Amino acid sequence: MKKLLLLIVAIIPLLAIAQVESPKSAKKKKNSQKNNIEAKSLLWKIEGKKIKEPSYLFGTIHMIPEEDFFWPSNTEASLAECKRLTLEIDMAGMEDNMAAQMSMMMNIFMKNGMTLPKLLSEEDYLLVKNHFENGSLPIPQMMLDKIKPMFLSMMVSEEFDFLGGGILGGPEEEGSEEEDTSGIKSYEMEFMNIAKEKQMETAGLESIEYQMSIFDSIPYKAQAKMLVDAVNAEQDTTSNMSTQMDDMITTYKAQDLKALHSLLGNDKFGLEEFEDVLLIQRNKNWIPIMKEQIMEMPTFFAVGAGHLGGQEGILALLRAEGYSLTPMSISNSK
Repeated sequence: MKKLLLLIVAIIPLLAIAQVESPKSAKKKKNSQKNNIEAKSLLWKIEGKKIKEPSYLFGTIHMIPEEDFFWPSNTEASLAECKRLTLEIDMAGMEDNMAAQMSMMMNIFMKNGMTLPKLLSEEDYLLVKNHFENGSLPIPQMMLDKIKPMFLSMMVSEEFDFLGGGILGGPEEEGSEEEDTSGIKSYEMEFMNIAKEKQMETAGLESIEYQMSIFDSIPYKAQAKMLVDAVNAEQDTTSNMSTQMDDMITTYKAQDLKALHSLLGNDKFGLEEFEDVLLIQRNKNWIPIMKEQIMEMPTFFAVGAGHLGGQEGILALLRAEGYSLTPMSISNSK
């Protein structure tokens, strides 16, 4: 179940990150406000507004190959200063909530009897069907036809075969604390493990129900087109999704938020019109919650790196509220 939860947590931020400062949307924004992401840093200290003890903000990449995983300088020490860990959703709360887990499982499927063959031409459907039948993520056709296309899009690349043999993963041992993720690590899971060891309080900025509802805010027809585009991109040997992920990971490891925005802001899959629901509104929703938590106790916030930068990113929104943001893990890479 942790594996499925992690995949769901990963999908929306990765789709959202592709919307940050896309060329078309950037032209619509005013240039009067400084971007404020010149410093190459994933970790930022939050101070000011009569805060007695600082809180911290960290930009994650939700899934990363184990060999590329690293702790930016000062990350573990900053987490140790805090009394609470806040992620996009409270993953600790999900582990013991069977009702929420079942709801999450049911919500990966399309509603009202909609199926993939109804959304795609016969040619495009065969393209998608053959891709999953012949790939490393075998999905039974009955499930393939009913799963929301946006969810399938995330599993197109073999880079994401961390489920260990299919959409629901392999059998899990009862009481197992650790799960095989096939060489993939998650910053969220690493932070959760540390928080558990230190008996830190945990919290979320939004509910899993809200994250799942985002899938339904984008028409299934548009999701199906994204899925076909993703399969075609993966099968294009000159520029497949694995290559794009390699570029993203390299940029992430350089902690270059501005370059990350530039790399992922080309709106390749036609998501620009959904930028507000995927990214902007979520950022705005989080600010009041962050303000309240910052005042209560020193809190370590860890959210997708795509949420940090830009004129409507978390860094800019917190600065607009009067907080001081200081980069704490500055990278010297060029």
